[in-house]
Parts: sequence; structure tokens; C-alpha cells
Amino acid sequence: MKIGTPKEVFDTEARVAMTPASAELLQKLGYECVIETKAGLAAGFSDATYKQAGVEVVKTAAALWKAADIVAKVRQPDATELKRLRKDQTLISFFNPGANDDGMEAARAKGANVIAMEMVPRISRAQKMDALSSMANIAGYRAVIEAGNNFGRFFTGQVTAAGKVPPAKVLVVGAGVAGLAAIGTSTSLGAITYAFDVRPEVAEQVESMGAEFVYLDFDEDQADGAATGGYAPVSSPEFREAQLAKFRELAPEIDIVITTALIPNREAPELWTEDMVKAMKPGSVIIDLAAEKGGNCKLTVMDEKIVTKNGVTIVGYTDFPSRMASQASSLYANNIRHMISDLTPEKDGQINHDMEDDVIRGATVAFEGEITFPPPPPKIQAIAAKPQETAPVKTAEEIKAEEAAAAKAAGRSQTITLVIGGLIMLLIGQYAPVSFMQHFIVFVLSIFIGFQVIWNVSHALHTPLMAITNAISSVVIIGALLQISVGGGFLVTLLAAISVLIASINIVGGFVVTRRMLAMFQKS
Repeated sequence: MKIGTPKEVFDTEARVAMTPASAELLQKLGYECVIETKAGLAAGFSDATYKQAGVEVVKTAAALWKAADIVAKVRQPDATELKRLRKDQTLISFFNPGANDDGMEAARAKGANVIAMEMVPRISRAQKMDALSSMANIAGYRAVIEAGNNFGRFFTGQVTAAGKVPPAKVLVVGAGVAGLAAIGTSTSLGAITYAFDVRPEVAEQVESMGAEFVYLDFDEDQADGAATGGYAPVSSPEFREAQLAKFRELAPEIDIVITTALIPNREAPELWTEDMVKAMKPGSVIIDLAAEKGGNCKLTVMDEKIVTKNGVTIVGYTDFPSRMASQASSLYANNIRHMISDLTPEKDGQINHDMEDDVIRGATVAFEGEITFPPPPPKIQAIAAKPQETAPVKTAEEIKAEEAAAAKAAGRSQTITLVIGGLIMLLIGQYAPVSFMQHFIVFVLSIFIGFQVIWNVSHALHTPLMAITNAISSVVIIGALLQISVGGGFLVTLLAAISVLIASINIVGGFVVTRRMLAMFQKS
């Protein structure tokens, strides 16, 4: 079977769904690879590079669609491309099934199978095929770069002979994949970064990356985003009002706003209103990553950059991943390759479209002459929402009774232990020689003293465990040195010397390990 990739017909699209590196891996799965001439040129991959990787280069899109059994592309196919579909052919691409009824009907009528990459379920096993996340990661990074390109100052603060430059203040709305990428890039450039998300569980992620999470003064419990497949849940009207009030409070102080709130197959929620834009300082920048679905900012114009009357630049580009075409193509081609790998479990170059597989079924929107969108929920939850545990409240009488029962049980256990120990000692004293009892008493006293010595060693220079092991080794050395001084024969002296050697190795090793551990916390 042949896997083919046509040149993208969408304006400004520079990505390609097959790279020379991914083509070599697809060939190892038993497939032949075909690509339309100049399909990868905008992403930096020439026809000659594809030929070196063993890929057949065809001159026209029509020839490509005719030759390929599997067509892999980036953008949603247009009407001309849908007409080129044929029975039993498989199309893998972004497809926008929630708003593409005509496309699904065309695929059904042709008898073609369609896998929509944006429908890959968000479960652990499918992360390698999650094209939405891989492209969102690039979009978040590129959004900060675009913001810096349109912002008139440094991101980091500087104090120079020519003057003082304050650090930029960046607000990232939405801490999903794109938001976290933007946060990481912004903090690494030295900006003071704030982040907001309706899912409270992401606050720790945000703060671990050096940003400050924006909390709301709101008492209502929000739905756990884990229960919605990792996406933000729909907020209540009261929560939305509290959210907008917080944004209005922040707007005059923020220099750069990056909005990333977008859920597949839904319109983008409006989060940055017109009055917030008016409250921002001249020279501020808004990067709206949800422009393709209407935008999170009220004034966003899709695929355009505008400047408002008060000097705020609003960027509504929808091709952020395409602006880093080489990197984006490599990641997307890997997503495609992993999808085809799952479709080819035997590595024999033959598709096994297993509709019982959660990932394949979830991503399939048309199969064998039927529309299969929307898919059923996956058998495995994306992230299991933690159930709220409500422990029964105990009364004072119940607590007192439990404590009394525990104390009674402990006393009974200690009494039994003392009685058994006393009987054993009585038997030993009755039949053992006097010299044994003298040695036994010294042994018991040495155990007690050794225990007190070891557990009272300060661990100021070590971890507690390392301090204890070094103390034990020190006691061993003292005992061995005493044995060597007393004598007792060649064998006893040899064993004592070996004990000193091994214990010394343990002590020196303890200091070396501790030194390395402390070095991990040094900045230089």
C-alpha cells in the first residue's frame, strides 16, 4: 500500500504531513511513500531530500490522490480534494467534524475512511498521536515570539547607564498545552508572568514554571477539568462575572495578554472585552490564539493584526504553527506516523482499521460508507476524576472509647512480652553458667548504650539515614580496634582488620554521597 501526501492548498499553510525522516520510518512499516512535488518546500524539505529517503515524487495532486491508498495531509480537505476520494481509501488529516457535515457526507458517499487528527482521545496511550497538543505547544511558544516582535520593550527588566527598563508583565489566559508553552517561554525571557485557568488543579503547574497563578475570590466549587478529558469545563454565569471582574482589575497593569481558551468543535469564549482593551496602556499587545473560532478578545480580527485607537496591538493570526513550518511539520509527521503504526499492528504494510480500539475509533469520523461521528466515550477515562471522600464525623464518646481500647490493647501486649521475657531469663539463669550471664548482661547494656549513641548523632552534615549508618560503622570500627589491641589469634585479628576496612569505606562513601547531594542544590 502507498501513503501519499499532497501539497497543502490552504492559503499561508506551509506545513507538510510527511517529512523525509517520517517517510523512512513509514517504509519500515511496509508502506511505499508518495509525495506531490514541492509539497514540503515551504517547510524546508526539497524534492531531492524526499527522493534520497526513497519517496516517489509525483507532479500533480490528481496523480497523488490516484496513486495513494492512504492520504495524509494537514488542513481540512476542500471540495476538490473531497471529490478525489475513492472507495476504501483512507484520509488522515485535521477534518473539523463538528462543523463539516458536508465533508463527512462526501466521504460517506465515496465509501472512504476518514481519521480526524483533532479527534484523537486524550488518554495516555494516545499522547504520541495528539496532534492538537503538538501544534498547540508550537502556537504557545510562537505567540510569545510574536508578542515580543510587536512589543516596544524588553521582556526582562534592565538597569543600564542609559536608563532603567521595567520588566514586561504578561498574562496568559488558559493554562492548557499552548498556555503552558507560552508561560515557559515568557518566564524564560524574564517577564513577570501571570496565568489564569478555570481548572484550579493547574495552579501548581503554573507556579512550578515560575509564573503567578491568578486566583478568584469565588466560593463555588469548579468542576474538575480531569473529568472533561483535560479541557476546561463550562463555567457558571456567576463564575464568569467574577472572572471578568478580575481581568478588568488586571488590564491597566498588563503589557501583554495571550489568550488560549479554545475547545474543539466549540466557539471560543469571550474573555477579554472591549472595555478591558480600552483600559490597557498604549503599546500593549494582545495575542489571540482562539481567533479561528471567533477569538477570546472582542476586537480580534481573524488572520489580521490591528491597532486600536488607544494604541493596543491585537494579533489574530491563525497560522502560528505554520510560521514555524519545519518544526511543526516534523512533530505533525511524527503524530501521523504513530497513528499509521497503530493502524498497522503487524508491520506488514496493511491497514487494520480496528474499530474496537479506543484511539482509532475515537478519531474515525467516516468508515465503510457510514458516518461514525460523534464517537462513543472511550472505555478508559482520560484522567479519572478523584471522587470526593466524606469521612464520617466521630463523636467525643467514640473517640474516647477508641483511645481506651487502644491503650488497653497496648498494655496487654507489653505485659505478655514482659512475662515471656522474664520466663526466658529465668530458664537461662537456672541452667546457664555464671560466665554466660556476665557476658549476657554486658551484651544487653552495650545494646542499650549503642542505641542511645547512634540515635543521638546529629545529622547536620548528612541526611538522617546516612548519619545513622555512619554512626553504626563508627561503633564497628571502635569494637574492631579494641579487638585488634587485645589480640586473640591471627584469624580474629584478620577479621577485625577487614571490619575496619569495610566500615571505613562506608563512612567515606557516606561523606562522598552527601557532598554530591548538597552539590545538587548549589547554583554554581
